[in-house]
Amino acid sequence: MMYSSRRKPVLYFREERRFLSGKCTVYKLFGLCMVLLLVSLLWLQLSCSGDMSDRRPPLQQAPPPPPCPPNSQASAVDDPSWGPHKLALIVPFRERFEELLVFVPFMHTFLNKKKIRHKILVINQVDHYRFNRASLINVGQLESGNDTDYLAMHDVDLLPLNEALDYGFPEEGPFHVASPELHPLYHYKTYVGGILLLTKKHYSMCNGMSNRFWGWGREDDEFYRRLRKAELQVEELIGPRQKGSIVYLSVGCFSVCCLSPQLFRPSGITTGYKTFLHIHDPAWRKRDQKRVAAQKQEQFKVDPEGGLTNLRYQVESRQELTISGAPCTVINTKLECDQNQTPWCLLG
Repeated sequence: MMYSSRRKPVLYFREERRFLSGKCTVYKLFGLCMVLLLVSLLWLQLSCSGDMSDRRPPLQQAPPPPPCPPNSQASAVDDPSWGPHKLALIVPFRERFEELLVFVPFMHTFLNKKKIRHKILVINQVDHYRFNRASLINVGQLESGNDTDYLAMHDVDLLPLNEALDYGFPEEGPFHVASPELHPLYHYKTYVGGILLLTKKHYSMCNGMSNRFWGWGREDDEFYRRLRKAELQVEELIGPRQKGSIVYLSVGCFSVCCLSPQLFRPSGITTGYKTFLHIHDPAWRKRDQKRVAAQKQEQFKVDPEGGLTNLRYQVESRQELTISGAPCTVINTKLECDQNQTPWCLLG
């Protein structure tokens, strides 16, 4: 019994040695080393990342980003130091986005250089009727807000190239920027289209523009007759914004004695028909020049009642856009047509 009791520890010791020598192979030792190595690398990675985060400077010490150029340009349109007056640049518009992408940043830069406080209003016609430039300008005048005191009726495809052109407040009377002597296409004396500046007071004196002109053209010719009726007549200038005492202008078979207030035109501009860039491509975008018999009879008449007082429209939405850093407001507008009065609003 004593012998067996003393032999058990020895036998147990030998079995343990056989167990270790049988199981601990070279491959298992290699695997154990790899596990230890991976654990060490993981611990080292965690400790290093903790040190780096501790050494990282706080967020408030980081330098601020540079200011955004579009925001700085957008604030320039309403700089009070530029004067007390602000221009509403009204652009009657439909489906001419390629021209709008050029027009908005160009005019924004042009007016900023001249230090003209302004906002650009794109009156976008979204109804199914024919294009009505005059009604859209009426909408622009009514939707321009109380922060503007004069407006520019401005075609989207006409860009001023001469910085001497005046876009300032037309205090003495309406100012026709795109005069017949400078416009690249239209040269007749009674032309008042393209670009025309008016105070809101003068525009209201004319009751705005007639709403009867659906399709392209003739609405500005009718507006010229409104200016005459409101005694806002044409005066050729000796210098920019200077008035002569009395100027006689021959129009057709009669003469008009022009007394203040008058419709002014620029002078001293030597660039002639290269004063403006006309970016409309007639081969690519056809104008709606169709006329029915009744419309042909109406187009040369003065509309005695129509204008701001009988304008009917709905503003579907407003969108504030920035095009190449230049801000503008797009007013999506649905015009209404009385087909008993102007059935040609649905022509074509």
